[in-house]
Amino acid sequence: MLTINIHEAKTHLSRLIEQAAKGESFIIAKAGRPMVKVIALDAPGAGQAKRLGFLAGQITVPDDFDRMGSAEIESLFGGGA
Repeated sequence: MLTINIHEAKTHLSRLIEQAAKGESFIIAKAGRPMVKVIALDAPGAGQAKRLGFLAGQITVPDDFDRMGSAEIESLFGGGA
């Protein structure tokens, strides 16, 4: 991760904000000591994974998924045979 000093951050703030917004977070240091981490607001935090598609390739959905158990459900509601 990029670490820059506070003077350089002030000089190039617009460019650095654009980079952070694209997901390229960075650290601002003062006298060589890290002070803050700049990240995009919509970026997932540490340890957070995107949930959509997290099991991709690990499971399969049957073609009749939307009809599975329909006979049993229908009989529970008094319909059918």
